[in-house]
Amino acid sequence: MIQDRDSGRTFFLEVWAKYKRQAPLESLEKMVLDVILQHPEYHEILCQDEKEIAAMEFLPEAGMTNPFLHMGMHITILEQIGSNRPPGITALYKQLLPGYPSAHDLEHSMMECLGEALWQAQRNNTLPDESQYLEQVKQLR
Repeated sequence: MIQDRDSGRTFFLEVWAKYKRQAPLESLEKMVLDVILQHPEYHEILCQDEKEIAAMEFLPEAGMTNPFLHMGMHITILEQIGSNRPPGITALYKQLLPGYPSAHDLEHSMMECLGEALWQAQRNNTLPDESQYLEQVKQLR
């Protein structure tokens, strides 16, 4: 979807701006907008100037959540479910969904598993282990 941090942030800003002026959205933009609308706590950030946003650092050690990373992880989960990649994720999602108050809550749990898989891959300088990721998601039951 997005190649780097700045273009990713710009994409979120463009989708938000299109929504605000009621411009038509493409399919991916609609998915992004749905995620943005589920996170009203980030709307104020999306109204800031692009240069200001490009300079923003969201430091976990300072207790900050990176809104772009957070929303991007939601989008990644939604894309995984939509494409069934890794294979089996869609069926697993459907099995887990009734046990959660909302799809959004399940996505948050899945994001923890995805974050762990990405961290392990980065630490080991490998691709994410899809089977290990699926096993972690299965443990959410």
